[in-house]
Amino acid sequence: MVLRIGHRGARGYEPENTILSFKKALELNVDMVEFDVCRCKSGEIVVFHDKRVDKLTNDTGYVQEKTFEELRSYDIGKGQKIMSLQEALDFLDRKIKVNIEVKGENMAECLFSVLTHYVKEKKWSWDNFIISSFNHYELLAFKRLTAEVKIGAIIAGIPIGYAECAAKINAYSLHVSKEFINQALVDDAHNRGMKVFVYTPNAPEDIEKMKSMRVDGIFSDFPDRI
Repeated sequence: MVLRIGHRGARGYEPENTILSFKKALELNVDMVEFDVCRCKSGEIVVFHDKRVDKLTNDTGYVQEKTFEELRSYDIGKGQKIMSLQEALDFLDRKIKVNIEVKGENMAECLFSVLTHYVKEKKWSWDNFIISSFNHYELLAFKRLTAEVKIGAIIAGIPIGYAECAAKINAYSLHVSKEFINQALVDDAHNRGMKVFVYTPNAPEDIEKMKSMRVDGIFSDFPDRI
């Protein structure tokens, strides 16, 4: 069975990366929730996708140049606020596995510190998490902090050597764009012992095509379509 992964919660139905979106994903019985994290000016890890706030707020500027208090003042749809990582984890509360996509650089130690607290104090396990990123250096830095964590190498293309880049950092999974995927890439990842997750097919015919390629998981804004 292919894993049904709610992309930024259930982004097709509710504002992305919000409690409402996570709640909808849980109602749709997804197998995993994916969300994005980055670091703001005051040091907190916040749940937000874009580098800039322009698209989802009535303000402008980079997330990393805003304090958490500033970010918290924005309405990002239906009265929802930008969350801290801790708020996201407290809401999900081990109900489901979590794919945390890391945006930005030099976040490994800070993220590790937060997640270690949840593992040691709140009965989460490292198996509850997949840490993914386009920045494979960041994944390698996290992996060096704990060998127990699963990491997912995100790519947007078909590299020379297929899944070799993910194998070099001992990735659990290769996360591939639906725009750049072929059977050879899927097969190579599987032959190397890796899972293949694909982002972000929403049209039913695209979802069926991914299933026919025997991918292991699908990120979708409409996870009930998987």
